[in-house]
Amino acid sequence: MLLRNRQDLILLREKCQRAAQAERRKVLVCAGQNCMSCGAQEVYDRFAVLLREKDIPHSIRFMDENHGGVGLKKSGCHGLCELGVLVRLEPSGYLYTRVSPGDCAEIVDKTVVKGEFIERLAYNKQGLICQRQDEIPFYKKQTRLTLENCGHIDPTSILEYLAISGYRALEKALFDLDPDAIVDEISRSNLRGRGGGGFKTGKKWEQVRRQAEKKRYIVCNGDEGDPGAFMDNSSMGSDPHRMLEGMIIAGIACGSDEGYIYVRAEYPLAVARLRIAIAEAEEYGLLGDRILGTSFNFKIRISRGAGAFVCGEGSALTASIEGKRGMPRVKPPRTVERGLWEKPTVLNNVETFSTVSTIIEKGADCFLAIGPANSPGTKTFSLTGNIENTGLIEVPMGATLRQIIWDIGGGMRGGAKFKAVQIGGPSGACLTEEHLDLPLDFDSLKKIGAMIGSGGMVVTDENSCMVEIARFFMNFTQNESCGKCVPCREGTKRMLEILERITGGDGREGDIELLLDLADTITATSLCGLGKSAASPVVSTIGSFRGEYEAHIREKRCPAGACQKLRAFSIDPALCKGCGKCVRVCPVGAIFGKAREPFGIDAAKCVKCGACLDNCRFKAIRAA
Repeated sequence: MLLRNRQDLILLREKCQRAAQAERRKVLVCAGQNCMSCGAQEVYDRFAVLLREKDIPHSIRFMDENHGGVGLKKSGCHGLCELGVLVRLEPSGYLYTRVSPGDCAEIVDKTVVKGEFIERLAYNKQGLICQRQDEIPFYKKQTRLTLENCGHIDPTSILEYLAISGYRALEKALFDLDPDAIVDEISRSNLRGRGGGGFKTGKKWEQVRRQAEKKRYIVCNGDEGDPGAFMDNSSMGSDPHRMLEGMIIAGIACGSDEGYIYVRAEYPLAVARLRIAIAEAEEYGLLGDRILGTSFNFKIRISRGAGAFVCGEGSALTASIEGKRGMPRVKPPRTVERGLWEKPTVLNNVETFSTVSTIIEKGADCFLAIGPANSPGTKTFSLTGNIENTGLIEVPMGATLRQIIWDIGGGMRGGAKFKAVQIGGPSGACLTEEHLDLPLDFDSLKKIGAMIGSGGMVVTDENSCMVEIARFFMNFTQNESCGKCVPCREGTKRMLEILERITGGDGREGDIELLLDLADTITATSLCGLGKSAASPVVSTIGSFRGEYEAHIREKRCPAGACQKLRAFSIDPALCKGCGKCVRVCPVGAIFGKAREPFGIDAAKCVKCGACLDNCRFKAIRAA
């Protein structure tokens, strides 16, 4: 159905809204990346079979003829990833966790038909049982703007997006505002790029708009490469039209008729849903030539990257789209002056473009009312690590780590003691207990040498070794270095060698100072942001946990007991029952003794594999 003018769009949106109201009951199966890997497709298929067998009127596509029945839908990511497969029932709002195909019959019989709640499938953490999604602390404490539709609509249906007022911001941008007014509104909102640098979006758009060159590009950076980060992947796969709408508005504002979405190949689900969304938008006349009957033309293409972390950097990303090797170049000129194919280019990430429609539709003041004035709005984070509730979250800028970890995350898993948070991935830094009440915004983190980055947040407890964490991130960065400049190519390799030596029990006096010297040189002389921030995890962990480094080097001991080559195993005679299982699993015969008497470990033979520790059911074996 081609929408030829504004009135056509308004009429279709109203029709979609009426259809949504008529669809009184819904079964929403989370089809985010994690839930799909846990069997969401099988759960969905089982529901479809049961509804058909029980002759319950239902529809699997929005605006099917059975509007008064049950709408069975595969929704986007609900956010509480570790409890998948998630299923929400509407209008009750019941949320069921860890649903398997075997649970579907009970859900249909008791909840869909009778409206009864099944307690065994409820959220149940630390004795707290919640029936409805909005009662769960994980959701209750969030402020969802970018993610407000995720988990509530079918990401493969443009009609469902229209039913929740989708493309209203585009309509306003096309018919009620001129390009200058759009840029002014984005500038007034003080929206800062959510990709990590925090550069003001309105200023970037204005810089492109005033270039003499008339051919300009809009590029969305979906190359989310930080370990533990999955915000953009979930957003693109759960609410793709929201991001497309933001890109089209950017095209209107900056005088561009062509956009690219750069997505890493490891995101096949997001790519598939983006392709569907683009095809639907073209079918309805919201992408392509003469959009809604105006003179404005805009097309969007998808460019798939090969997973190189360095391609998250602007000039490397544009080089990759052009078919070249993804390597950064010297700046200036910057991307806003000479970006894709040497033309002025707006480059923002997924979350930034997904925020644009809210600002244009509701006004900058609505956005400014959330968070601090210097960093207004919300920020999405992927919350992972040793924490009770892991998943995708969105909080106001300025929220604290304490609020995120305990109010939303449910505290440390198993009652362990909090140790640190690695924020911003390989480009970020380690935040400790002293930072728990620090507001998480661009400027506050910059003051302590940290950065939000794309939004990855890895929480560690007392059992985590900070030297090993620094080694992990340095190994990642060294592997991802494009090799163009010597400081990054060779410097990160030298730092990794030192860290491997320390965690392997061969650390030397002076290694800490050498790491810091190398960090200063690499940071000061590297060509791009990857090299300039490569040493951040090392510098921050030395600053906060220098004692752990010294214990590794001087005492040949890992205080957390995490570094395998530094672990010393012993058997507590008071707990050992002499069962002999440790003797049977030891690969080198390092355990000695007699049956039914306490055993011992020959430290000279022990290869520190940990097999004895893993197999002792009496917890008699210690690792230090």
